[in-house]
Amino acid sequence: MSKRDYYEVLGVPKDASADEIKKAFRKAAVKHHPDKEGGDEAKFKEINEAYEVLKDQQKRQRYDQFGHAGVGGNAGGGGGASGNPFEGFGGNQNVHFDFGDGGLGDIFGQFFGGGQQQQRGPARGRDVETTLSLSFEQAIFGVEEEIELDMDDECSHCHGTTVEPGYSMKTCPTCKGAGQQARVMNTIFGQIQQAVTCETCKGRGSIPEKVCTVCRGKGTERRKQTMTLKVPAGIDDGSTIRLKERGEAIGGGARGDLYVHIRVRAHKKFTREGDIILSEEHISMIDAALGTEINVATVDGNVRMKIPAGTQSGTDFKLSSHGVPHMRSSARGAHIVSIIVDTPTKLSKKQKELLEQFHTVKKRGIF
Repeated sequence: MSKRDYYEVLGVPKDASADEIKKAFRKAAVKHHPDKEGGDEAKFKEINEAYEVLKDQQKRQRYDQFGHAGVGGNAGGGGGASGNPFEGFGGNQNVHFDFGDGGLGDIFGQFFGGGQQQQRGPARGRDVETTLSLSFEQAIFGVEEEIELDMDDECSHCHGTTVEPGYSMKTCPTCKGAGQQARVMNTIFGQIQQAVTCETCKGRGSIPEKVCTVCRGKGTERRKQTMTLKVPAGIDDGSTIRLKERGEAIGGGARGDLYVHIRVRAHKKFTREGDIILSEEHISMIDAALGTEINVATVDGNVRMKIPAGTQSGTDFKLSSHGVPHMRSSARGAHIVSIIVDTPTKLSKKQKELLEQFHTVKKRGIF
């Protein structure tokens, strides 16, 4: 499904002023805000996306010239909610990506019935967070990186059971195997009975006949762990990869999750906006006037690009399929090159004479 035209999304003409765009955005955002009765989450995101482009003069100029390809438009549809595009990525890693929607996720989760639920049953290992720094090229093309972490791992003696080998588990004498205890609370409405996790067995319903002599019943040992992380092509700075059950272990329960926060180092020549790459190339005013061909540096290597005669400083040229890989398809975004025409600051006597002759001829109307 193709994206809708951003001007159509906001309901403004293509020659709309900045104030007209801002007013249209505010009106549409209030109408479709998901916290409002009758609001529409998909339309609200689409409106925000359109406004983020049209309010920025440079982005709007590129959008007018190249369409969605000029502002890092994704390969997917126009602004609707979608499932996890990385479902099953990387074998058993169960990778999940969180690209940071500016807090909208929390609002939508609460508004549409999300939120945390009370945990029942055995405890779960602690979640672990770490940061992985990538170069610009590694983020564009993807990479495999080894991560070393010092965290609680399964006990090598009891293998996480908390029981000394040769012994078994027995029913918890406190909760009689239920994993929960009844707690009576005094409130202004009288006594209320509430079920809480058993303090003795921590919700397991059983305890060891004899605790492990190595981990002392904890079920874990502290050790360094090394794992290989497959980072997909096109990942952006600020993204988070979630590895399910790769966090810290806990005796008698599931492991926590590992969250890897991605940081992409700045490139000396390229910048990125969504799935497009931006760069600048300098040419002389003579080459700009007469036209030329130049080598343009891209993440794929040098590309030969033709500069037509009469090119003005600030003109953008698009190199298709030399940008960032799309997350939902095999396609790639564009690389947009801005041409900067350099005006000479030091001229020889002969060069000055030639320019003065050109200036005189131009005044006579020949050009």
